[in-house]
Amino acid sequence: MTALLAVTPRRRPDGVTVLTVAGEIDMSTTGILATALEQTPGPVVVDLEGVEYLDSAGLSVLFAHAERIELVANPLLEPVLAISGLTELTTVHR
Repeated sequence: MTALLAVTPRRRPDGVTVLTVAGEIDMSTTGILATALEQTPGPVVVDLEGVEYLDSAGLSVLFAHAERIELVANPLLEPVLAISGLTELTTVHR
C-alpha cells in the first residue's frame, strides 16, 4: 500500500511559497503534488526533506515546473535528482 502524500504550503518572510512535501511520490500520488504546484503562482521552494520515495512519475511533475522551483532534498533523494538531470535545470539545496 502506498503511503499518503502530504503537501503543506507556507510563505517565507520574502513572500516565496514553500511547499513542504512528506510521504511517497509515485504514480498514485503525483496528482496531489501536481495540483499543489499548479495552484501556487510564482517561484516556489519544494521541500522534499520528508519524502521517502520518488519515482519517475514524481520526477516528471518536478521537471514540468523546473523553471520556477527550487528544491530542498534529503541525502536519499540527491542521487535520484542528479541522475535524472533535474539538478541541471533547477537549484537543489541540502
